[in-house]
Amino acid sequence: MRKARDMAWTAIHRYARIAPRKARLVADLIRGRRCDDALALLKFTPKRAAFFVTRVLKSAMANANEDEASMSDLVVREVRIDAGPIIKRFKAKDRGRAHSIQKKTSHIVVAVDEKD
Repeated sequence: MRKARDMAWTAIHRYARIAPRKARLVADLIRGRRCDDALALLKFTPKRAAFFVTRVLKSAMANANEDEASMSDLVVREVRIDAGPIIKRFKAKDRGRAHSIQKKTSHIVVAVDEKD
């Protein structure tokens, strides 16, 4: 991806199979941090969402590396977790009833930029 003057390098994971509310807990941890610090923090975060956010962050860093950005100066500018479509399933219950199960998905957006 080409970096314009005021734009950051971004990476997006769409339809990630994790609830947005749970993923936002992890996103709040790394917002505004240096990328190498954020990766170290995510490595030891005991949340399932850390795996998804780590993959997207590494992809954004690779996009910056393609444009020969200084990897030591990269900062997480934006981490956004948007709600994706909800997959609906039904589970059989007693007395012939059915209860709905909502499997939520997320769109994870990570943008990195060089330190000002």
